[in-house]
Amino acid sequence: MKRKHSLLAYLCIGVGIFLLLRELRIPFFVDFYSWQSLLIVIGLGVIIHSYTTRTYQNLFIGTLLFGVGIHLHGIKHYSFWVDDWSVYLIIIGLAFIIRYTKTKKGFFSGVFFILTGLLFLFAEQLSIYTSWLEPIILLLERFWPVLLILLGIIMLKRK
Repeated sequence: MKRKHSLLAYLCIGVGIFLLLRELRIPFFVDFYSWQSLLIVIGLGVIIHSYTTRTYQNLFIGTLLFGVGIHLHGIKHYSFWVDDWSVYLIIIGLAFIIRYTKTKKGFFSGVFFILTGLLFLFAEQLSIYTSWLEPIILLLERFWPVLLILLGIIMLKRK
């Protein structure tokens, strides 16, 4: 029998632990007192809920929140962290792949987003071999939000 409000329960536990650690001011956890860490906690709560209730379609949003939280936390606290918009495409691709492991939907979308993110992330290093792609990549880098909007509209129109 599924428990009602289990997502809310996991979120309460996670946020409660987050706030308790913040109040106790444990030195090891000082870097985790931020809204980025709260995204990580919420993402983990959704992921745990998805696995325990077997509602695997929620794995996508949980992984997305978790990944974006880790990325934003890394940008804020670590100088070596890659701060590029293409990382978000990789996170989206990973979310598709993780959801695919349980629902068998979204594998090719995940691979597409990961490969596209990697292409944009390493575009400068690959420019020696792909100089003919440079004008296309520059155009895509400038107007990629339009592509996301179009992708969203296409996904809404499809069943």
